[in-house]
Amino acid sequence: MVRTPLLRLAVDGPAEIFLKVEALQPIGSFKLRGAGNAIALADPAALERGVWTASAGNMAQGVAWNAKRLGIPCTVVVPDHAPRAKLDAIERLGGRIIPVPVERWWRVLEDHGYPGIEGLFIHPVSDPAVIAGNGTIGLEILEDLPDVDTVLVPWGGGGLSCGIAAALRVLRPEARVFAAEIETAAPLAPSLAAGRPVGVEYRASFVDGIGAKSLLPEMWPMAREILAGSFVVSLEETKAAMGMLVSRARVVAEGAGAVPVAAALSGRAGRGRIVCVVSGGNIDREKLAEILAETPLPPGEAKG
Repeated sequence: MVRTPLLRLAVDGPAEIFLKVEALQPIGSFKLRGAGNAIALADPAALERGVWTASAGNMAQGVAWNAKRLGIPCTVVVPDHAPRAKLDAIERLGGRIIPVPVERWWRVLEDHGYPGIEGLFIHPVSDPAVIAGNGTIGLEILEDLPDVDTVLVPWGGGGLSCGIAAALRVLRPEARVFAAEIETAAPLAPSLAAGRPVGVEYRASFVDGIGAKSLLPEMWPMAREILAGSFVVSLEETKAAMGMLVSRARVVAEGAGAVPVAAALSGRAGRGRIVCVVSGGNIDREKLAEILAETPLPPGEAKG
């Protein structure tokens, strides 16, 4: 895996926006960090029958990439709405795919199991080794921008945002870490407002890498304690952020990776130095072209 750059986004406003471009990892996603750490720390005997995970695509690639490197089998349970680009990448890395309805897929995350699959299960969110691997992003942000004020992180299940927040809490406690959610599947914001986990309606969208109808119970105490809050953005705001990333930074982000940028551009994250974690760039080319075609260019920019 690579140490990803921290880039300044050229926008006017009261905040300085920086991009932690995890889309530049070999699998196009930050998930390589947590998967690699979990496998590296596992008992070699536990790896003999292979590894498996449940993932919409990016964690699947992280586990499959490491499994291929070690020459062990890999199986992935995926929701049936997972994009073709991610499924192709899993198969290219040698992973065996088991598609299931999204409700059944979410139950795998809650139950930490699925009948008939052998090997070591690597939870894509709440495995402590996965969270620690994700936390290395926080360490790199602090090395590159020691006076960071705010970090915005996509909220899928909480493993990424909580890992980064854990690192910053120790090394720069004055920095705030916020989750960023998409309006079609945003359980964290209302849960924080209510002081307890609450469920929400889930609607599938092009933002396929984050969001669910509820929180994982084991992640709620950590999220409530170490996150500063959650910003919920719309699909239209996310599309505009994706267009902005391409035109201003030459960065291709999947929907989940653009959600923190949408939150920063909205002004809701405030002033100061804001880092947006662009978590991944795995999006179908046709879908990206469709979104860019319908997204107005930023003021002052012309096509071509």
